[in-house]
Amino acid sequence: METGGWKRTLALVMVLVGTYAEALFSRHMDDFIEAVKQVEDGSPGSEPLAVLRMLRQVAGVDDAFIRHFLGNPDSGRPEMSPSLSAYISKAVPHRVTESSEEEGVVLTSDGTTVALAPLLLGIEAGLQPKTAGRVRSLYQLTLAKDLESAAVTQRLGPDGCWDNVTSPQVFTLLESPSVLTTAQVYGGMDGVLLGMEVSAQSQRPMKLSSLLTEYYSRKLGSEGLDGAPPIISRRRRENFKGLLVPQILERQLVKSVELQRSLEGRPKMAVKTKKQLRAVVKERIKEFVHKYMDCPPIIPRCMWGAEPYRGTPTNLSLPLSFMYIHHTHTPGQPCLTFQQCSADMRSMQRFHQDDRGWDDIGYSFVAGSDGNIYEGRGWLWRGAHTLGHNSIGYGVSFIGDYASTLPSQHAMGLVRDQLASCAIGGGRLVATFTLQGHRQVVNTSCPGDALYNEIRGWGHYGEVKK
Repeated sequence: METGGWKRTLALVMVLVGTYAEALFSRHMDDFIEAVKQVEDGSPGSEPLAVLRMLRQVAGVDDAFIRHFLGNPDSGRPEMSPSLSAYISKAVPHRVTESSEEEGVVLTSDGTTVALAPLLLGIEAGLQPKTAGRVRSLYQLTLAKDLESAAVTQRLGPDGCWDNVTSPQVFTLLESPSVLTTAQVYGGMDGVLLGMEVSAQSQRPMKLSSLLTEYYSRKLGSEGLDGAPPIISRRRRENFKGLLVPQILERQLVKSVELQRSLEGRPKMAVKTKKQLRAVVKERIKEFVHKYMDCPPIIPRCMWGAEPYRGTPTNLSLPLSFMYIHHTHTPGQPCLTFQQCSADMRSMQRFHQDDRGWDDIGYSFVAGSDGNIYEGRGWLWRGAHTLGHNSIGYGVSFIGDYASTLPSQHAMGLVRDQLASCAIGGGRLVATFTLQGHRQVVNTSCPGDALYNEIRGWGHYGEVKK
């Protein structure tokens, strides 16, 4: 066969291998974990650190900055099947295309999207020998480098949506791309949390796949997150907030800039330039803390499968002065998974649009017991939740009937503390807003006796003025 014929045949084989890998694994964390298991099975007895180095080498996640902390990946790795290698080399490296598709990210069982590279780098950093009892380089490898770039561009986010939540393949950002997307932030948070976890353990985890399964695929019991273990992905925001010292992250950002300049052979920053950088970084960290720790995780409409708004939405005049608390009554049970909560949201939207003839689901936001807030009409559109009061307040409902029982403590905290704080910080609610139950202004039993008695003890609760 002529040389050109061999090349064409080889190219065809590579295309077929890549296509097979695409069909074999989706961009879901469960499928990525299955790929990790196959890597582990192909290298029996390999420690998690060795598996992480294999993944880093195959994926090509390796530059001077990473090697400065983690060294070179192991070049003496066992052979990996072409299909598995093709999947990993496509699934792990992060980039955003010109068409706003974000690659190197996976959908997790909790409904959020996570970038794999900072996650894996964080775990690898946690498995390195500790320096003076601390995990060296953890923030720099997971968040600091990208946060430093975002500090210059002055943008954080955005989030996005998958083409299919059952078998996800393509993730498209909802807004124009920034240097640091929400998926990168989540991957970085998880990398820090799991890196700290493996570093603190007296014994190393037996397998990387087991560590990822415990963190991302843990099923909740009837108590929801109230009865869940502390280190799982659904708790990432609260865990990261409890761990983070903003001043330390600020210093790590500046150190990342200095290291990058040194690795590139550039001169040290002038004192004035360094001072200016610190001021910008400080402001960006404040925004980072508000967006990703003060605010709750909010699942966008496209992720729970919302139908389009029927007609033209009416924009709210912000900031508003009220928050009205509801329960759904039907569905009558709390939802404990992203999949069930999404199905409940679709069911309520069908009822509101088809049976009641409304333009959309009536609530502004809905709280599940899975650790998420679900976007209804959102921050900007007037809802149909509290007759006669829709233009002056947000309607927030809890999925379930709370006539005699309460939502989980975690779900109530998401609304009472985080959603309210997020609204005030974002200029959507006035700082002196009033919180009321649906029954206070409309003739209804909503939000149920038990929940209504509960919210009467919340901050901002107010009686109706006669």
